Amino acid sequence: MNILRHTDRGYENQRTTMVQASSLFDPEVEARARAIIEAVKERGDDAVLEFTQRFDGATLTAEQLAISAAELMAASLQADPQLRAAVAEADGNVAAFARKSKRKNWSARNSHGATVGEKFDAFRRVGIYIPGGTAPLVSTALMTITLARVAGCPEIVVCTPCGKNGTVNPALLYAVRAAGATEIYRVGGAQAIAALALGTATIRKTQKIFGPGNAYVVAAKRLLVGHVAIDLLPGPSEVLILADETANPKFAAADILAQAEHGSGHERVWLVSPSLKVLKGVAAEVKRQLPKCARKAFIEKALDHNGWLVQVPDLAAGVALANELAPEHCELMLKKPQAVIANLFTAGAIFVGPFSPTVLGDYVAGPSHTLPTGGAGASFPGLTVDQFQRRTSVVEYSRAALKRALPAVQVFAAHEGLDAHGKSAAIRLGK
Repeated sequence: MNILRHTDRGYENQRTTMVQASSLFDPEVEARARAIIEAVKERGDDAVLEFTQRFDGATLTAEQLAISAAELMAASLQADPQLRAAVAEADGNVAAFARKSKRKNWSARNSHGATVGEKFDAFRRVGIYIPGGTAPLVSTALMTITLARVAGCPEIVVCTPCGKNGTVNPALLYAVRAAGATEIYRVGGAQAIAALALGTATIRKTQKIFGPGNAYVVAAKRLLVGHVAIDLLPGPSEVLILADETANPKFAAADILAQAEHGSGHERVWLVSPSLKVLKGVAAEVKRQLPKCARKAFIEKALDHNGWLVQVPDLAAGVALANELAPEHCELMLKKPQAVIANLFTAGAIFVGPFSPTVLGDYVAGPSHTLPTGGAGASFPGLTVDQFQRRTSVVEYSRAALKRALPAVQVFAAHEGLDAHGKSAAIRLGK
């Protein structure tokens, strides 16, 4: 891991470099994603099949892109009782959390006595991307599809990568089906996002795309805004641990290793503390625990590229750094964590205290683990059920209410030089 102390010469320059390091705006990644999008736009299924063969090693026909009912049944039969119980437990917590934050229709009277309000309708056809590759994210099915189900989306279209033999992990398929997907395609990468946004002969376009992915998936989502709506920019995983002298280095090291193991190499992890003793303790624990990790090679790549142990002058400076980095996950291993929460404004999710590791949010706590990364947390919140709802305002005036509103309408119309605007209201009152 990279070590940065506030007493180091060039600290501010290195700090700036660390904050700016993000795969969201990598020009090479963006150029490749753009080329894939253009190919899918021009050649549809043929381009999707070509990229599936090139990137996933699977040679398929257009008829084989959709996961069949027989495959889903086979996956269900393979699911052992432990998996079934875990999926049901997580789905229950996620659904309960989603129901609490679902938006509801409302109406009220304005100053003219007219009825104004909002109605919220579920998007009719949504696309959801579930990462696969080296780590099929079974939990992501529940953190996305379950929200769409609770929102009431009638068509929930899932894309996920397949292996070289064209198969998709059966545990993932079980979770996708259990969560409520209505269509599932064995397509991954930027080509899946392009198909969901633009449509092909096999995969009809969707209204909005949800879900995390690698740097190319996130770049494709960003490039296709306008053709389709998106949820947020959830890319390679991140965790920032804000720690004081009371932090347990074993816990912190374990959480760092957990978030670095996804495998893209673009993961970012930070341990930020005023305590040099804690930094050294965490470094030693990372070194001790790493050899026992099954995905050691992936973790080493991520930690070498973007793993940081940062000593700050005080806790306030640590909070300021956390707000700049806008981490996907922010853990508070502090003596008084509650005092800090109010001053954290950009984290995707906050995990409070030594017994709240990020993995609980990844799997079972309730809030979706689909969260902004790469600094996008400064502008985007994490995924919530209301993002699957489309808002429409509703306005209803009576003749009496229109009469009360007319003078102000005519003033605005006159000042803007839009006389037809004023007349369209006045004509209803015989003026």
